[in-house]
Amino acid sequence: MSGNDATISPARKRRRTIVTGEKLDKAAGPAELRVWLRLLSVTMMLEKRLRRRFADQFGTTLPRFDIMAALDRQPDGLTMSALSQALLVSNGNVTAIVRQLEKEGLVETRAVMTDRRSSIAVLTAAGQTRFGELAAAHHGWIAEAFATLPGAHQTQLYRLLGALKQAIGRTG
Repeated sequence: MSGNDATISPARKRRRTIVTGEKLDKAAGPAELRVWLRLLSVTMMLEKRLRRRFADQFGTTLPRFDIMAALDRQPDGLTMSALSQALLVSNGNVTAIVRQLEKEGLVETRAVMTDRRSSIAVLTAAGQTRFGELAAAHHGWIAEAFATLPGAHQTQLYRLLGALKQAIGRTG
């Protein structure tokens, strides 16, 4: 905790403990709540760092990177609906970002032959080059973030998160 703890009220200390998840006693809440808050705080820390670095170093955003990554995995392209489903965002959000990328020459869209109302987005050659630059930086940033966590811990965390994913999938 930062700041002088002597000047912080006990109620505020409890709230801060629950939100940050730094204290693992029962006063912080049930184990599942502590785990959820820890996952959320780590995700938010990493996401904030990635957003800042994409903006500062490349003048782009994490959602733009995510769309380019999804398109890179599907060289034949994806419909706007498939993109929005893959990224868990609305069609409107995906369409707006794809249009921006299209204006920059990084993505092209074409009509679906069987459904003229739908369009498929595909990375252009320039988009593939740009994504390669972004992906290399992204990989480096993630490696840097995990550098001090021993490999055995990373493997254990990966397995535990896999078990959590399965458990959540079973509960619907």
